[in-house]
Order: sequence, then C-alpha cells, then structure tokens
Amino acid sequence: MTSNGNASVGRTIRAVRGAPAPVTHLLIALCCLVFVIGPASGLSPVYGSGDELLGAQRAYFRRWGVIPADLAGPAHLSGGSVRAALTPATALFVHGSWVHLLGNMLFLFVFGAMTEERMGRVRFTLFYLGCGYLALLGYAVANTGSRQSLVGASGAISAVLGAFLYLFPRARVTSLLPFLFFLPLRFPAWLVLPFWAALQWLAAGRAAEGPEVAYLAHLVGFGLGFLFAWVRRGRGSRVRKAPASVPEGENQP
Repeated sequence: MTSNGNASVGRTIRAVRGAPAPVTHLLIALCCLVFVIGPASGLSPVYGSGDELLGAQRAYFRRWGVIPADLAGPAHLSGGSVRAALTPATALFVHGSWVHLLGNMLFLFVFGAMTEERMGRVRFTLFYLGCGYLALLGYAVANTGSRQSLVGASGAISAVLGAFLYLFPRARVTSLLPFLFFLPLRFPAWLVLPFWAALQWLAAGRAAEGPEVAYLAHLVGFGLGFLFAWVRRGRGSRVRKAPASVPEGENQP
C-alpha cells in the first residue's frame, strides 16, 4: 500500500471514530430505559418485591420475549400469531438482568459506532433490527419445543460484530483475558472476533434445549452480519490496515 493509500485510510478512520453515532446511542438509551422501567431492574415499586416481583418478571418475559413453541405451535396459527411474530423484534429491547444489559450495551457501544458510520444511519438501523429479528427467529426454529422466554439484543449485536469484522479486520480491540489475570491486551479484530464466534459455536454444541444463553442466536447474527457487509460493501470498501502513526484506528471500550 502506498503512502497516499495509508494517508487515505488514516483520514477515513479518523473521520469514522470522530463522527457521531446517533442510532447506536439511541439503541443503547432505549434498551436502558426499557430495562429500568421494567420489572427486571427491580427499581420500580409498581411490581412489588419477593415472589410478587418474580411473578411479574416471568409474565413480562413471556409477553415481550420470544417463546419458540409459540412461533411454531398453535399460537402462531390462531389469534396470537401477530403477537408471536412480533416478539423477535420486541425481545431485542428486553434484558434479563443488569449484567445482561451492561454486557450487551458495552459491546454495542464499542463496535456499533464505527459500523454505523460505514453503513449509514438508515441502513444500519434496518440492518440491526433485521439481523436481530432473524437471529432470534433462527434460534426459535431450531428449538421449536422450548417454552423458555428468549430476550436480549445479543443476536443483533452479534450481527454488528460480524459486520465489524469484515469492515475493520485490522482495527485493534482491547480484550480482558481471565487466564492472564484480566490484563487489558490489544488484538486485531480478525483474531478476537473469530475466536469469540468459535467459543459461541462450542457453547451452542454443548447447550441443552432452551439454554439460558442463546448461543445459536449469537452465531446466526454473527454470520448474517458478516454476510451482509460482504454483499453490500464489497472487498474494495474494507479498511484493511491502520497505519501505526494513527492511534484513532484502534477500537477500545
């Protein structure tokens, strides 16, 4: 790559990192707002406490989460079909716990802004919602007998990771590895994200039907995101390498 090419890549990355990401920030705000006012946060006195709160949480997840058996069973063929068909969209904004919410929002914050800027706001919005819907639907199709509620933005965020991998394979990501005493280490996206996807694959293969974590939805979302970026952007539009003198090209929480 010539020096002019390096300078062009550097300018592109600086523009991407410095640009606002209103859709990403709005999605984070919506997820946080929905969680805080819902029963899962435990902050609202409306839902009571103890067993009453637990009952409210279960009813809340059944109403707004994906229940695979309802999508494939009688509910889908009766008056409940519209509601059941909408749950893969509503479930994207519902989270089961503070850890669930904060983990997902951290990933969206780190990887969403650059991906949004490269795709454009409208396309990124449709991409996020569409891939998230299909990821949860894919999990439901593979687990048609499960009546466990599935909630969370993991499928959509996994799609963002897949698109980020294609668009910014050389961007460096700060990772915390438990077997290295959680030391923050930087690795390129082409190494971190496929490793993450491999862990999801292994976990999905070991999970029983209706697991608490829908690893299969993560894999479906990741694959859809990578495929979407590949089809839409083409090989010539990738940011292949960030020059060493441009630290803005490194992505970190």
